Amino acid sequence: MLLAGCRTGLQNGIFSKDGTRYRVAAPTGGWNQVNFADNDLAWASTDSGDMLATNATCDEHGDPSLEVLTTHLLFGFTERTTTSSTKEQLDGREALRSEHSALLDGVPVDIELVVLKKNGCVHDFTHIAARGQLQKHHAEFEQLITGFRQETP
Repeated sequence: MLLAGCRTGLQNGIFSKDGTRYRVAAPTGGWNQVNFADNDLAWASTDSGDMLATNATCDEHGDPSLEVLTTHLLFGFTERTTTSSTKEQLDGREALRSEHSALLDGVPVDIELVVLKKNGCVHDFTHIAARGQLQKHHAEFEQLITGFRQETP
């Protein structure tokens, strides 16, 4: 029974790693789980190439603002433009949702990010789509976010 709490990965909608546990509603139908650098979980759409990802960082990270944490997620993108930025509540905490247009290796993309801090962890959610196509899989991104709950280990 103790070994079950130490496993890493997504099982029955709960992701566990290094003593951190959180619940997410993974996208279904037309999505493949993939490895995406520096993310706990990621999925690629089979029809559009959109990418959804989530990650938790619970190591010592100081207390940067949600805006600073969002900027970190945009490293590697060039010609970045923020098109919207709003605060909202997620799992009982303030979260920053933002949309951006940028280039990734010269390819135009749109990016939607949601970042929050809870119980010593930074949780981030990412949706990357071809420029102008962010709305096509917005419902799946919303499902991922609204299904999020940080669990007590």
